[in-house]
Amino acid sequence: MKNIIGVRFKKLGKIYFFNPKNLKVKKGDKVIVETSQGEEYGEVMIPNRRIEDEKIIEPLRKVVRIANYKDQKLYEECRKKEKEAYNVCIKKIKEHKLDMNLTDVEFKFDNSKILFYFTADGRIDFRELVKDLAAIYKTRIELRQIGVRDEVKRIGGNGVCGRELCCCSFLSDFETVSIKMAKEQNISLNPSKISGNCGRLMCCLKYENNVYEEKIKSLPKVGAIVKTDDGQGEIDNIETLKEIVRVKIKDGDGYLYKKYSVKDIKVIKDVETEKLDEEELVHKKELEELEKLQEKDKELESK
Repeated sequence: MKNIIGVRFKKLGKIYFFNPKNLKVKKGDKVIVETSQGEEYGEVMIPNRRIEDEKIIEPLRKVVRIANYKDQKLYEECRKKEKEAYNVCIKKIKEHKLDMNLTDVEFKFDNSKILFYFTADGRIDFRELVKDLAAIYKTRIELRQIGVRDEVKRIGGNGVCGRELCCCSFLSDFETVSIKMAKEQNISLNPSKISGNCGRLMCCLKYENNVYEEKIKSLPKVGAIVKTDDGQGEIDNIETLKEIVRVKIKDGDGYLYKKYSVKDIKVIKDVETEKLDEEELVHKKELEELEKLQEKDKELESK
């Protein structure tokens, strides 16, 4: 067991563990810590706690000190410089006619480096831009390409639910989201209805996905032949969470459609037929492009 504290450097950023040594801190305290990129200013999210060694990613770096007034002023000065550097970089991007969109600037606490975050459709040759910025700020310059999900997280906004975007209010990491999740949850496959402000699949598709996956394992499939109180029929729709199926039963020259609880039917043959979703067919190309963009963003976010 080791004594640790959890520190976050940005709003909704990841929480990292540090060795507080003999310091006693409480949630909300500001601290200066050692990182692989020099000293950083962060906020304590997890006060002193002992945790198992296997939960710690080595090396466990140290807390230098609890932030003092001078540290606070330096931190505020960095935030002020970031706004100025943002405007300078925008001007330089226009001068070099680069097809890129600057989204954020980050000054390292010890002034060892300045990071400029941007989005772009492809690869950008920004070597001349880096030279100009380095000449102005006399420090190491790093341009980092990010995905549109990261961009929207930094900008902020509200979702279709009317609430603040999840990525701006509580999500610290982006999880993989797929169109398959929307299919399993019987959600409309119209890209405009399952995409968020970022133009990618909504993060909330992931929230209940595990529940749907577990439920689906115990339910008959669409196309299964079942016996009901009204006769034998074929399942043509499933309400997963309610465990209700709609059965198509032959009725003279037509069909009778009726809903049953899963416990009230008996599966005769659990075969699966591919259900063609009309919206999926209509938006096939858009959905394929959306999946490609999701993969591209995943690569950027993993860097």
